[in-house]
Amino acid sequence: MVKLLLVGACGHMGKVIANIVDNRDDSEVVCGVDKFGDKYADFPIYKDFSNINENPDVIIDFSHPSALKDLLDYAVNKKIPAVIATTGLCEEHIEMINTASKQIPVFFTYNMSLGVNLLAELAKKATNVLSHDFDIEIVEAHHNQKIDAPSGTALMLADAINEELDNSYNYEYDRHSKSEKRPKKEIGLHAIRGGTIVGEHEIIFAGRDEVIKLSHSARSKEIFAVGAVNAAVYLKNQDKGIYNMSDLLSAK
Repeated sequence: MVKLLLVGACGHMGKVIANIVDNRDDSEVVCGVDKFGDKYADFPIYKDFSNINENPDVIIDFSHPSALKDLLDYAVNKKIPAVIATTGLCEEHIEMINTASKQIPVFFTYNMSLGVNLLAELAKKATNVLSHDFDIEIVEAHHNQKIDAPSGTALMLADAINEELDNSYNYEYDRHSKSEKRPKKEIGLHAIRGGTIVGEHEIIFAGRDEVIKLSHSARSKEIFAVGAVNAAVYLKNQDKGIYNMSDLLSAK
């Protein structure tokens, strides 16, 4: 049984995870952290890490980038593995995660969905075949409450593609401000925000007289919660270092 500390426990994803774990026999939420501190389940929820009395095995973070430093400080101090699933992280946050991973196991990916990570692998294969003759564009759509754009997942997909191209392509976020032909070595990223869209990602390979599209559609946030809990169960027995969905999939 893996004992979980849920950071961002009172948010939508925190409540989804708590509900999912209630129906699993390999894990349990023993406590949560959330600045709002609203109690809705049978585990205690603290407003900050200094008040935690329990001894969790793994931390799952679905909170806010502003909470990351305190979370990692607590995790490193207590030697607790951490699954980082918060979106909207910047380069400084990524550096903090990499630094912490030198002392504890850290699972980090921009998207906890198995399907999205499969999409990234398919995109790599398509890039190897098509890149010389096809232009590459990525379109993502999310609900109207999402703050960051483009999404972390869109950037993850772009990075996966660019790695296959020796990181030689530039990212274009604002094509409408330019009056020029599209450069060859460019990946366009486009964000749509509206309604209650959970998450849509489409990779377009546009060539001469033909277009190939790879896409993923998330119909519920539950898929991200399931992925995070699976990651936590996997991470409990790992050595210090940085882990992602590829590691989890290869372990199955």
